Amino acid sequence: MSFWLPVIALWKRELVRFWRQKSRILGVVASPLVFWLLIGSGFGDMGLFFPGSLVLTVMFSAIFSTITIIEDRREGFLLSMLVSPASRTSMVLGKVLGSATLAWIQGMIFLAFAPLAGVKAGVAGLLGAAGSIFLIAFTLAALGFLIAWKMNSTQGFHAVMNLALLPMWMVSGAIFPVAKAQAWVKWVMLANPLTYSLALLRGQLTPEAAAGGPPAPVSIGLTVLFGVVLLVASAKLANRKSTASAA
Repeated sequence: MSFWLPVIALWKRELVRFWRQKSRILGVVASPLVFWLLIGSGFGDMGLFFPGSLVLTVMFSAIFSTITIIEDRREGFLLSMLVSPASRTSMVLGKVLGSATLAWIQGMIFLAFAPLAGVKAGVAGLLGAAGSIFLIAFTLAALGFLIAWKMNSTQGFHAVMNLALLPMWMVSGAIFPVAKAQAWVKWVMLANPLTYSLALLRGQLTPEAAAGGPPAPVSIGLTVLFGVVLLVASAKLANRKSTASAA
């Protein structure tokens, strides 16, 4: 069987499933939008918090989209994929690409609010932001797959989301910059991969606010590295799980 056939099939399946649940668009975009409006208005700088809210939108969408793995397990679809002749790696890639595409679409919807935040990025900046959004979405979708694969319930998945992922976003520089953080928090922020993803996006949308942050090449390199590592880890986990199940 061709490697790319199941990739495309699973990618399409994620898009079709999302299209049948249009309320998810409102749910994923509305929360960061309200958060951005409240925090940005409170600090009197809507543009400063826009990139962080955009990353939050992408994170919510990418992570929550991978909940379908838990649903597929419960409905028996996951088992049918595991016993099929399709490569387990292609299964992982198809699910991750599907979730990343959905997160990218919703991120682009949120990006349309940039003029309201006073963001005046040029064509090059917007195109770069679009590419960065997909890169961030892919990385977070791979992370979501890795978490969801080990979960047996959506309740457990949400618990991990609240316990780990939201704090991860909060110490990414979305609310306060690395330079103004206390010493120990600064080290946590520098060790947080999402810090570099946000710095990459901020440099394209609000370059003046990105001054003093990680250089663009470093941000791109670490974001790509993090995404590849998570994808490989997800593929290895899926293969190990399928081998154990077959035994």
